[in-house]
Amino acid sequence: MVTSEQVKRLREMTGAGMMDCKRALEESGGDVEKAVKLLRERGAAVAEKRADRATKQGVVEAYIHTGGRIGAMVELNCESDFVAKTEDFRTLARNIAMQVTAMNPQVITREELKKDLIEKEKEIYLNQAKNEGKDEAAAEKIALDRVEKFIQENVLLEQTFIRDSGKTIRDLIHEAVGRMGENVAVRRFARYHLGDETK
Repeated sequence: MVTSEQVKRLREMTGAGMMDCKRALEESGGDVEKAVKLLRERGAAVAEKRADRATKQGVVEAYIHTGGRIGAMVELNCESDFVAKTEDFRTLARNIAMQVTAMNPQVITREELKKDLIEKEKEIYLNQAKNEGKDEAAAEKIALDRVEKFIQENVLLEQTFIRDSGKTIRDLIHEAVGRMGENVAVRRFARYHLGDETK
Protein backbone atom coordinates (compact mmCIF):
# COMPACT_ATOMS: atom_id res chain seq x y z
CA MET A 1 0.00 0.00 0.00
CA VAL A 2 1.42 3.36 -1.05
CA THR A 3 1.09 6.11 1.55
CA SER A 4 0.42 9.76 0.87
CA GLU A 5 3.74 10.53 2.61
CA GLN A 6 5.61 8.40 0.06
CA VAL A 7 3.81 10.13 -2.81
CA LYS A 8 4.59 13.55 -1.31
CA ARG A 9 8.26 12.64 -0.83
CA LEU A 10 8.58 11.35 -4.40
CA ARG A 11 6.87 14.45 -5.74
CA GLU A 12 9.30 16.68 -3.82
CA MET A 13 12.25 14.66 -5.17
CA THR A 14 11.17 14.63 -8.82
CA GLY A 15 8.59 17.37 -9.36
CA ALA A 16 6.37 14.80 -11.14
CA GLY A 17 2.59 14.94 -10.84
CA MET A 18 0.83 13.31 -7.87
CA MET A 19 -0.83 10.58 -9.97
CA ASP A 20 2.43 9.83 -11.81
CA CYS A 21 4.20 9.49 -8.46
CA LYS A 22 1.48 7.23 -7.08
CA ARG A 23 1.56 4.96 -10.16
CA ALA A 24 5.37 4.77 -10.09
CA LEU A 25 5.33 3.85 -6.39
CA GLU A 26 2.65 1.21 -6.95
CA GLU A 27 4.64 -0.31 -9.84
CA SER A 28 7.86 -0.32 -7.80
CA GLY A 29 6.22 -1.86 -4.73
CA GLY A 30 6.77 1.28 -2.68
CA ASP A 31 10.52 1.45 -3.40
CA VAL A 32 11.24 5.18 -3.79
CA GLU A 33 14.55 4.72 -5.66
CA LYS A 34 12.93 2.38 -8.20
CA ALA A 35 10.03 4.83 -8.55
CA VAL A 36 12.48 7.67 -9.30
CA LYS A 37 14.11 5.48 -11.98
CA LEU A 38 10.69 4.67 -13.48
CA LEU A 39 9.76 8.36 -13.64
CA ARG A 40 13.12 9.19 -15.27
CA GLU A 41 12.64 6.47 -17.88
CA ARG A 42 9.13 7.71 -18.63
CA GLY A 43 10.41 11.26 -18.97
CA ALA A 44 13.05 10.05 -21.47
CA ALA A 45 10.38 8.11 -23.41
CA VAL A 46 8.11 11.17 -23.57
CA ALA A 47 11.08 13.32 -24.62
CA GLU A 48 11.91 10.88 -27.41
CA LYS A 49 8.30 10.92 -28.70
CA ARG A 50 8.19 14.71 -28.66
CA ALA A 51 11.72 15.35 -29.95
CA ASP A 52 10.57 16.31 -33.45
CA ARG A 53 7.94 18.80 -32.27
CA ALA A 54 8.68 22.48 -32.87
CA THR A 55 9.88 24.54 -29.92
CA LYS A 56 9.23 28.18 -30.78
CA GLN A 57 8.33 29.50 -27.33
CA GLY A 58 10.52 29.76 -24.25
CA VAL A 59 12.70 32.11 -22.25
CA VAL A 60 16.13 33.64 -22.19
CA GLU A 61 17.42 33.19 -18.67
CA ALA A 62 20.57 34.69 -17.15
CA TYR A 63 22.59 33.64 -14.15
CA ILE A 64 25.29 35.86 -12.65
CA HIS A 65 27.50 34.24 -10.03
CA THR A 66 28.02 36.05 -6.73
CA GLY A 67 30.55 38.82 -7.20
CA GLY A 68 29.43 39.56 -10.74
CA ARG A 69 32.62 38.28 -12.40
CA ILE A 70 31.11 35.33 -14.27
CA GLY A 71 27.71 34.56 -15.74
CA ALA A 72 25.73 32.98 -18.55
CA MET A 73 22.62 33.43 -20.68
CA VAL A 74 20.62 30.48 -21.98
CA GLU A 75 17.76 30.31 -24.48
CA LEU A 76 15.51 27.42 -23.46
CA ASN A 77 12.63 26.59 -25.81
CA CYS A 78 9.34 24.74 -25.43
CA GLU A 79 6.18 24.26 -27.50
CA SER A 80 3.77 26.70 -25.84
CA ASP A 81 3.74 30.11 -24.23
CA PHE A 82 1.76 28.58 -21.36
CA VAL A 83 4.61 26.23 -20.37
CA ALA A 84 7.23 28.96 -20.95
CA LYS A 85 5.56 31.06 -18.25
CA THR A 86 5.53 28.33 -15.58
CA GLU A 87 7.82 28.48 -12.57
CA ASP A 88 8.98 24.92 -13.32
CA PHE A 89 10.21 25.92 -16.79
CA ARG A 90 11.92 29.07 -15.56
CA THR A 91 13.64 27.10 -12.79
CA LEU A 92 14.92 24.63 -15.37
CA ALA A 93 16.26 27.51 -17.50
CA ARG A 94 17.95 29.05 -14.46
CA ASN A 95 19.52 25.72 -13.47
CA ILE A 96 20.91 25.32 -16.98
CA ALA A 97 22.28 28.89 -16.95
CA MET A 98 23.90 28.11 -13.59
CA GLN A 99 25.39 24.93 -15.09
CA VAL A 100 26.85 26.85 -18.03
CA THR A 101 28.34 29.41 -15.65
CA ALA A 102 29.93 26.77 -13.42
CA MET A 103 31.03 24.14 -15.95
CA ASN A 104 31.80 26.12 -19.12
CA PRO A 105 30.53 23.66 -21.75
CA GLN A 106 31.67 24.29 -25.32
CA VAL A 107 28.61 22.96 -27.19
CA ILE A 108 25.07 21.70 -26.53
CA THR A 109 25.27 18.27 -28.21
CA ARG A 110 28.09 15.87 -29.01
CA GLU A 111 27.38 16.23 -32.73
CA GLU A 112 28.45 19.89 -32.51
CA LEU A 113 32.00 19.01 -31.43
CA LYS A 114 34.38 19.30 -34.36
CA LYS A 115 35.68 15.92 -35.56
CA ASP A 116 39.25 17.21 -35.85
CA LEU A 117 39.14 18.33 -32.19
CA ILE A 118 38.08 14.82 -31.12
CA GLU A 119 40.82 13.26 -33.25
CA LYS A 120 43.42 15.65 -31.80
CA GLU A 121 42.33 14.80 -28.23
CA LYS A 122 42.42 11.07 -29.03
CA GLU A 123 45.96 11.38 -30.40
CA ILE A 124 47.10 13.23 -27.25
CA TYR A 125 45.52 10.59 -24.98
CA LEU A 126 46.95 7.75 -27.10
CA ASN A 127 50.45 9.20 -26.81
CA GLN A 128 50.00 9.73 -23.06
CA ALA A 129 48.96 6.09 -22.60
CA LYS A 130 51.91 4.84 -24.69
CA ASN A 131 54.27 7.05 -22.64
CA GLU A 132 52.81 5.38 -19.54
CA GLY A 133 54.10 2.08 -20.96
CA LYS A 134 50.77 0.67 -22.19
CA ASP A 135 50.67 -1.69 -25.17
CA GLU A 136 48.77 -0.69 -28.34
CA ALA A 137 45.42 -2.30 -27.39
CA ALA A 138 45.44 -0.94 -23.83
CA ALA A 139 46.55 2.50 -25.02
CA GLU A 140 43.68 2.57 -27.56
CA LYS A 141 41.11 1.67 -24.86
CA ILE A 142 42.52 4.25 -22.43
CA ALA A 143 42.49 6.91 -25.17
CA LEU A 144 38.85 6.15 -26.07
CA ASP A 145 37.82 6.30 -22.38
CA ARG A 146 39.58 9.66 -21.97
CA VAL A 147 37.99 11.02 -25.17
CA GLU A 148 34.57 10.01 -23.83
CA LYS A 149 35.31 11.83 -20.56
CA PHE A 150 36.45 14.89 -22.54
CA ILE A 151 33.17 14.84 -24.49
CA GLN A 152 31.09 14.52 -21.33
CA GLU A 153 32.91 17.47 -19.75
CA ASN A 154 32.47 19.73 -22.80
CA VAL A 155 28.96 18.85 -24.03
CA LEU A 156 26.23 20.59 -22.01
CA LEU A 157 23.61 17.83 -22.29
CA GLU A 158 26.10 15.19 -21.14
CA GLN A 159 27.55 17.10 -18.19
CA THR A 160 26.75 15.95 -14.68
CA PHE A 161 24.28 18.40 -13.15
CA ILE A 162 26.10 20.52 -10.54
CA ARG A 163 23.22 20.28 -8.06
CA ASP A 164 22.69 16.49 -8.36
CA SER A 165 25.60 14.25 -9.37
CA GLY A 166 23.17 11.43 -10.16
CA LYS A 167 21.79 13.30 -13.19
CA THR A 168 23.03 14.78 -16.41
CA ILE A 169 21.55 17.92 -17.96
CA ARG A 170 19.85 15.62 -20.50
CA ASP A 171 18.19 13.75 -17.58
CA LEU A 172 17.07 17.07 -16.12
CA ILE A 173 15.45 18.07 -19.42
CA HIS A 174 13.85 14.64 -19.91
CA GLU A 175 12.32 14.81 -16.43
CA ALA A 176 10.94 18.27 -17.26
CA VAL A 177 9.48 16.97 -20.56
CA GLY A 178 7.80 14.17 -18.61
CA ARG A 179 6.27 16.65 -16.16
CA MET A 180 5.33 19.35 -18.67
CA GLY A 181 4.23 17.13 -21.53
CA GLU A 182 6.04 19.29 -24.08
CA ASN A 183 9.28 19.12 -26.00
CA VAL A 184 12.00 21.21 -24.32
CA ALA A 185 15.32 22.12 -25.95
CA VAL A 186 18.34 24.29 -25.23
CA ARG A 187 18.73 26.44 -28.33
CA ARG A 188 21.89 28.37 -27.46
CA PHE A 189 23.97 29.76 -24.64
CA ALA A 190 26.70 32.29 -23.99
CA ARG A 191 29.07 32.39 -21.04
CA TYR A 192 30.91 35.50 -19.89
CA HIS A 193 33.92 35.81 -17.62
CA LEU A 194 35.15 39.26 -16.69
CA GLY A 195 38.34 40.08 -18.60
CA ASP A 196 38.17 36.97 -20.81
CA GLU A 197 38.79 38.02 -24.38
CA THR A 198 38.40 34.55 -25.94
CA LYS A 199 34.62 34.87 -26.42
